[in-house]
Amino acid sequence: MAKKIVVCGSVAFDTIAVFEGHFKEHILAESIQSLSVSFFVPSMRKEYGGCAGNIAYNLRLLGGNPVPVGTVGVDATDYLQYLGALGIDVSKVRVIPDMFTPQCFITTDLDNNQIASFHPGAMVRSAENDFSDVEAVWGIVSPDSKEGMFAHAQRMKDGGIPFVFDLGQAMPLFSGDDLKQMIGMATVLTANDYEASIIEQRTGSSMEELSRGLQAIVVTRGAEGATLFENGNPTHIDPVKVDDVVDPTGCGDAHRAGLLFGLSEGWALRDACSLANVMGAIKIGSRGPQNHQPSRHDISVMLKQHYGLDLPASH
Repeated sequence: MAKKIVVCGSVAFDTIAVFEGHFKEHILAESIQSLSVSFFVPSMRKEYGGCAGNIAYNLRLLGGNPVPVGTVGVDATDYLQYLGALGIDVSKVRVIPDMFTPQCFITTDLDNNQIASFHPGAMVRSAENDFSDVEAVWGIVSPDSKEGMFAHAQRMKDGGIPFVFDLGQAMPLFSGDDLKQMIGMATVLTANDYEASIIEQRTGSSMEELSRGLQAIVVTRGAEGATLFENGNPTHIDPVKVDDVVDPTGCGDAHRAGLLFGLSEGWALRDACSLANVMGAIKIGSRGPQNHQPSRHDISVMLKQHYGLDLPASH
């Protein structure tokens, strides 16, 4: 069996509704102080999501052995059964009675504007979820409750598990001192280019400077690929060009999965980043964070075609 990778973060539902009109025609600036609007949404879908769920899904596509660590409510039975059917170990996904699973409600209009509401639900109890008995070779601390992210980082540090710190949507929760503390425990830092600029601003240090205290920093740049920082030195990782950009939701999580898989296999950081780019490119061609279904052979062909690398035989 493949080496275990601990995936800490949210396990959530995303409910996406489409308003077949334009918000700007209904949300008027002169009436904003007494806003009361209702949108008719004839199309709606519910997706399995959350950072830990998405990363675990993509790791499983690669033949990895993810152990998601998250807290859900009593309404998550179908999600846990679905993950289990994929061969994912859900023993560390804790069900909190009398609480709902974290969920995001998103309404989009025809201009792709979004109005979103997020209910954290059981996520507020994530710090209680202990995984110290899991023997893992790598881990990740992805967006969750702030207390949970710190608790999971400390558990990995205490357990000697190297881990990736992925700030992501938790960015508003972290001050400069918080970021310095988390980065001080992490092995690798990942961020998109916007998040990287905020981290630099809040810590007062550049990516080059911060990378000197880490094994690496990986900054994703969308269609422009990624930048790998090692010991202060940046290296550009060419992107995988895609023909059809369908939905960027979950692309960051797919990228993290590729990076983690490469790290767990002992790959060079540049090669791990290349696999990460492949996973992100595959995901963007599919709507929703967990609806892409490439075979391991498909992933291997893309990795060979774009970077000349071989995916190891499945375990």
